[in-house]
Amino acid sequence: ERERERESPQEEENEKRRCRNAEKIYFLVLIAFMTSPGNETTTSSRIGDRSTSDVVVRLRTHEGQDDWVYCHSHILIEKSKYFADRLSENWPTCQILDSRNCVEVYFQESEFDYHVSVLRLFYVSMDDSVTDMWHGVRNALDILPVAVKLGCPQIIAACVDYLEAVPWEEAEEEEILRIIPGMGSQTEPILARLQPVNPTAIVRIFLSTIRFATSSPPPHMNDLKNTAQEQLQYMLTEDDDAPLLTADDEIKFEVRECVNGLLARFNNLVESLLCELKESVSEAGKLQLFQSYLTDLSWTCQILTKMETMRDFVDSWTEASENIVKVVEQASPKPEMLETKSMVIEVTAKVLEAIGYGTVILPTAKRLHMVKVWLPFVRVMKPLVDSVPTDGEDALALRLDGELWQSLESAFVSIILALPSMDQAHILTEWLGNEHIRYPDLTEAFEVWCYRSKVAKRRLASIGGIHGMANTL
Repeated sequence: ERERERESPQEEENEKRRCRNAEKIYFLVLIAFMTSPGNETTTSSRIGDRSTSDVVVRLRTHEGQDDWVYCHSHILIEKSKYFADRLSENWPTCQILDSRNCVEVYFQESEFDYHVSVLRLFYVSMDDSVTDMWHGVRNALDILPVAVKLGCPQIIAACVDYLEAVPWEEAEEEEILRIIPGMGSQTEPILARLQPVNPTAIVRIFLSTIRFATSSPPPHMNDLKNTAQEQLQYMLTEDDDAPLLTADDEIKFEVRECVNGLLARFNNLVESLLCELKESVSEAGKLQLFQSYLTDLSWTCQILTKMETMRDFVDSWTEASENIVKVVEQASPKPEMLETKSMVIEVTAKVLEAIGYGTVILPTAKRLHMVKVWLPFVRVMKPLVDSVPTDGEDALALRLDGELWQSLESAFVSIILALPSMDQAHILTEWLGNEHIRYPDLTEAFEVWCYRSKVAKRRLASIGGIHGMANTL
């Protein structure tokens, strides 16, 4: 079996080589057919016709190959600057071979077929009907450098027109980027699709995409929406290249408007579900819409974080938190609802991270409110999610992983430690008496609170604030 594995890459390479040779043979046969008797499209002269030729093109490789091709000087002069120069009276030397003028062309052995192809193309009319004979991007890319070297404007133009118009595979695109830039202005149209776009056009397409991505389109357009969201995130990501655009105040304003519209639709749905029967959120259509909003909101958090514009989102989620918890808690305990609750936690984690790490500054009352609303919900949800099997046909597609739970726990600790010490005491007292003490683990917050409380009088006395603070404590 290991032997077969070693042979497999070689077999694959051999298959690629066979396909490549088949394409090359097809291309050469096609050109040969077009230049055969009865099919000439330029003149009655035929390449290789020794009886009518007046010049020999000597194709020579550095590896020692030496082939003669009988041609016609008036065609070579018309189609190629290289041959026109060497057959002119001003060329300093003139070689004679088989009683004819001789022009030598040197190249690597791997380029032999493409030099022959170019010579045959001299005998073919370069009109629109011939553009389909290139038989693939790869063949055109092999012929184009030869045409450029021999100074063949008609072949170059036809080849450029073909390469500019047809689709490329990824490997072909990389080959084009390697070959074309060094060929001069005559081949620049090939690279038109790869040129950088001006910033104004980038901003326009970014804004159009963000509007669509946050518009809550119908379910049958989810694939398009997902693609739009992926590309927006890619535009803003710094990887090997800089982000495609930098968000200025105008872009941030437009993004906030789009996100606020999405949040408004979500909040309206939450409020409507609160007014309906217990089973309403579990209905297929409403559950699907609720989950769709949550998915979009989770993605929105990533975009807003990159653009440093989480403020409005955090404010809105904070205001709606109590209603969101009521909606998902009053729903029936179906498996689908467990997945929905996990999606709620995913969005909440991003909001709590923004609050806990100071990305968004909220008043004490709102921070305390977020802890009181979400801490009980999360501590009950964690064991439920952990109890779900991770394999089998009935496993839920829960997206919460260990890293997210850890991040959520750290956010709670950070928020709690930033609250007044008395609020911390109430939260920690409730935590120590709760059956779900293991998660979130507030041990760090408890240790810090104990230390701060013990040394508070001494530390504050050193700055003269002991009397006022002691009375408060």
